Amino acid sequence: MEDLILKHVNLELPTNQVSHETEGLSSKNLVVRRGEPFRITLFFQGRPFNPDRDSLVFKAVLGGLFVKFPATFSKPPAYSQWSAEIEPGTSARSQTVTVKIFAPSFAPIGLYELHVHVLATPRQCSYQIGEFVLLCNPWCPADSVYLQNEELREECVTNDIGFLYVGTSKNVVPRPWEFGQYEEGILEICLDLLKISPQHQRNWKMDYLRRSDPVYLSRVVCAMINCEDDKGILKGNWSGVFQNGVNPSEWTGSADILKQWAKSKFSPVHYGQCWVFAAVMCTVMRVLGIPCRVVTNFNSAHDTNGNLVIEEYYDEMGKKLQMSKDSIWNFHVWVECWMTRRDLGSGFDGWQVLDPTPQERSNGIFCCGPSPVKGIKERHLDVIYDVPFVYAEVNADVHTVIVKNGQVLSRSVDTERVGSIICTKSLGSSRPLNVTSAYKNTKAVMPSNRRADESPRLRRSYTLRGGKHTLAVSLKLVKTPVAGETISFSVTVTNKVNSPRTLNEHINAQAKDYNSSPLETFWELHNMLQLAPYEVKTIVHQITHSEYEEMLLGDGLVNLAVVMQDVASHERVLATEEFNITSPWISIQITGGDRVALNEKNEARFVFRNPFHVPVSGVLTVMGAGLVPGKLQSSVSLQPGETMKEVAFFIPKATGTKMLHANLVLKNRPIVIRGFTTVLVRAA
Repeated sequence: MEDLILKHVNLELPTNQVSHETEGLSSKNLVVRRGEPFRITLFFQGRPFNPDRDSLVFKAVLGGLFVKFPATFSKPPAYSQWSAEIEPGTSARSQTVTVKIFAPSFAPIGLYELHVHVLATPRQCSYQIGEFVLLCNPWCPADSVYLQNEELREECVTNDIGFLYVGTSKNVVPRPWEFGQYEEGILEICLDLLKISPQHQRNWKMDYLRRSDPVYLSRVVCAMINCEDDKGILKGNWSGVFQNGVNPSEWTGSADILKQWAKSKFSPVHYGQCWVFAAVMCTVMRVLGIPCRVVTNFNSAHDTNGNLVIEEYYDEMGKKLQMSKDSIWNFHVWVECWMTRRDLGSGFDGWQVLDPTPQERSNGIFCCGPSPVKGIKERHLDVIYDVPFVYAEVNADVHTVIVKNGQVLSRSVDTERVGSIICTKSLGSSRPLNVTSAYKNTKAVMPSNRRADESPRLRRSYTLRGGKHTLAVSLKLVKTPVAGETISFSVTVTNKVNSPRTLNEHINAQAKDYNSSPLETFWELHNMLQLAPYEVKTIVHQITHSEYEEMLLGDGLVNLAVVMQDVASHERVLATEEFNITSPWISIQITGGDRVALNEKNEARFVFRNPFHVPVSGVLTVMGAGLVPGKLQSSVSLQPGETMKEVAFFIPKATGTKMLHANLVLKNRPIVIRGFTTVLVRAA
């Protein structure tokens, strides 16, 4: 009798990857999702496969672990275990056999080898027939990462472009980002991340087994994004000095970072800050099949001693002092991942906070979460992981103290400043979506897309707590500050008593980075004024561009404070405001509109006017996954008021919504000028 010999196996990559929503994730291997069967076809030579006397036993191998399962002619009664079903129609004359392989919804994810053992007369043979990558499945109701909303799945799993939000709560600035999960090699790098993690190195068997659980996976990935405890991806740097590395503000996507990390044999990439850590983690989680989105918390508290209080100190002239280890970041960026919390109970399912920026240790390692958002809102501070830390980030009280020579002159409490706005990207839009109410019982309102001439809302004044308040003061920006223009703001002071008063006015402006205390004062004003009984007086002040341009850091943040002091009684009141200088944008126009055809040449025009009162020079970089191969760069030099007009051509190589964006990194200003536009690529 002739031997039954397996000649060829077709893993049917295109068909399987369409049905498993994995198109484009890898150019090397079949990529499928657990909880959904995939088809393979076996081609035999010699005699045909005879279902009456021949049988197949498959083996899926993950590292050194494996599971065996026979191929049957009947559909499994329940997809609760690994199984294989020979499709109906296979007869005694079949040279080909089509089999549906099923990995259960709780199977560990990773790169598997697939083997088949052919049991036939007169001999039996075993074959390694290929490899496949198994991922989590947010389309499968039985998977612990199942996300029912199709729009959310598209946004938080398959979308490879997005926006991060920075600035301040009153002037939210979108920053375009390419997550890049479909770029060549990215899937393999994300799987490498799991293999070089400390958990895998310590006990590879346990690591493979626990990869079924998104809670475990998310903590492994969160710790591996930073390099504090391991061979992680990014080295943080908040010093303002980025020699031998990249300024975090210059990164535009995750793929460059991940590829550089892999190319260096897993040495950390220099440098990252919170939005970079979060965006790279978002890429890795989306690749692994866990729904993920980037979230920004404006006025984010870092409560070092866990007492839910942030103390800020000012001197009697309005200068902010560095007297506390606590801090409030103007913004802080983390991610939310969607998963079932079987370890906690159904009340904590849904979005979970994960923060890869290394701030505090969690169970001995620098990671944070997954903290259930529901647990944060409901103040379940005993729930794992790290709920108290995240709760403080969005709920801490701010105690503001005026001191002189070590003596407290005034103290006040603000219960609304921290976590003032929490937002993420809206579905199908670059606009921020306000998710504050998911974290807090609050009426926080997203600022509208305010025109530059519209007034921001008033900042509350601070007065002496527990004493008799006879003065009140407030600060108000006349309009949103714009780079190259004069900053105008008003100070309103109210006399609450029936007697005239003489006041000393002290105003102090300090440049600051988003995550730290202000630097030295770059502008101050001291003034004396008279108030009649019950008078309300408003004074307008201005800071010219020449007074602030040299001092502002890349994010253009300013801490502004005013102290009003009664000359006779020495009563002091304080008002503060932190605001960002709006950077100019690069205008991008696509000749013929934003709907373009696949494989057809298109022209894009990039326009930028130098708003500064000094010449600027730098490098313009144009990027766009699926639109531009690599990066297009050109040198730019502009005199004050001069306009840049650059042209670039691109040929779309992938259909769908794509982003064309540009960065102008200035050499003589710590600023990155950005611009972006979305393009809908249709089939030719």
